[in-house]
Amino acid sequence: MGATATTRQVRQQLAARLALARARTDELFGLVRPEAMYDRPIPERHRVAFYVGHLETFDWNLLGRNIFGLSAFHSSFDRLFAFGIDPVGGGLPDDQPADWPSMAEIEEYNARVRETLDTALAAASLEDPAVPLLHSGLILNVAIEHRLMHAETLAYMLHQLPTDRKFPEPIQPVPAVKPVTLRMVEIPTGHATLGLPREASGEFGWDNEFEEHTVDVPAFAIDAYMVTNREYLTFVREGGYEHRSLWPDGDWAWIQSSDIRQPVFWKRRADGWAYRTMFGEIRLPLDWPVYVSHAEASAYARWAGKKLPTEAQWHRAAYGTPVGVERAYPWGHQPPDVLFGNFDFHRWDPTPVGAFPAGASAWGVMDLLGNGWEWTRTLFGPFPGFQAFPFYPGYSADFFDGKHYVMKGGTARTAACMLRRSFRNWFQPHYPYAYSGFRCVKD
Repeated sequence: MGATATTRQVRQQLAARLALARARTDELFGLVRPEAMYDRPIPERHRVAFYVGHLETFDWNLLGRNIFGLSAFHSSFDRLFAFGIDPVGGGLPDDQPADWPSMAEIEEYNARVRETLDTALAAASLEDPAVPLLHSGLILNVAIEHRLMHAETLAYMLHQLPTDRKFPEPIQPVPAVKPVTLRMVEIPTGHATLGLPREASGEFGWDNEFEEHTVDVPAFAIDAYMVTNREYLTFVREGGYEHRSLWPDGDWAWIQSSDIRQPVFWKRRADGWAYRTMFGEIRLPLDWPVYVSHAEASAYARWAGKKLPTEAQWHRAAYGTPVGVERAYPWGHQPPDVLFGNFDFHRWDPTPVGAFPAGASAWGVMDLLGNGWEWTRTLFGPFPGFQAFPFYPGYSADFFDGKHYVMKGGTARTAACMLRRSFRNWFQPHYPYAYSGFRCVKD
């Protein structure tokens, strides 16, 4: 009876989390005016309408087809909305709005998918040995976190949608924060524990988060705060985008061909610099972290005589302690809370650096979770003992290509469940639209 009660409780928890994740993405699509559903805010990505269908299609293909063996009721949509676009090579998409189904057709498909899957999940056993992927909610966690990832990446895309193509919301007031004193923090030689243990962990993780291993990290110094718009503005004013020596060949070719002269979130106006928030322009907030591509972050670091941190250095600064014990979160072992950082959908935009002193690491490094992903100089690749998910073999492996860099931390739109220590994000170096900032190190 206890096992049945536990199973019922787990099922209820997962169902509630799935419902909340759906609400997050429904909220985002609800921001888009009907006439903008076939817009393409980011040239390298699909039109908005694709993502409306993609989320339910992913769940259908993962759960309905692969787990429950249900018969397809719209196989052409199951294929059409299955895969997004990675903006590395291949040119830009050239489809037209008329090439896509109507929103009424997509919404009808979505409603049927949700109803069918909810019925199947309500009747499914989480203990059936014939369906091992349902054990401990593994496959449901995949569906939930996949949707929550899109709740963030869709925010990047809708951020680039012109304001008049969205239903307006008030621009959130910027919290008043005492200006910080920029400094670097010395981190002594020690170790960083990366990844999750495959056995006896009990914690969900994506395939690239396994296997747990320890890395020795020599002493280094790291910026206490992420690089701000104020600091980056100095780089811009001193001609950082014109100094050829700061940019490797591929990065230089990219900024020249794309005519990039400042971060994509900035706008030059007659009265000075402005910043594009989700719902309108404001004067450039100098104390917010700057959001840039890996190429731009790397150029700034060279200009400053520093480097981007490695994944292991970032981990040591975030989770290490002077006594050698590592923490679950930078601030300790308490679960994520509004006291500790700007994350979990409480805001649309960044806050000034140093706004959450309670979230500091044991070394005094600030804002490590939330307020912007942080670029590292570590190429995204497998940990020792990596095993691809058999039901999603390309999730990570397709990006072990030497063209993507690891990002750590999180943003205002990162769900709390993905703030776990082992979570790894990644993007290619010439993608400027993500909420991605950086801090620098000196080895």
